[in-house]
Amino acid sequence: MDEGIIGILVAPIIVFTVFVAPIWLILHYRSKKQVSQGLSAEDHASLQMLAEQAEKMSERIETLEAILDSEAPEWRNRA
Repeated sequence: MDEGIIGILVAPIIVFTVFVAPIWLILHYRSKKQVSQGLSAEDHASLQMLAEQAEKMSERIETLEAILDSEAPEWRNRA
């Protein structure tokens, strides 16, 4: 009976070792390589554009707060 259980387990272990494990390792190290390379030129450009937009929004918010401070001084206490 033990030989039957061992026989049942040997086939999946062989399939895993021959097919699944090598593909798994290849994909794993390929993704590690992509992560270690850092940002692509396109990603860097997108990040730069987002930083510029955030700076513009920050300036607009400061302007709006200044306008509200002059026209409705108690607006900060309402929230």
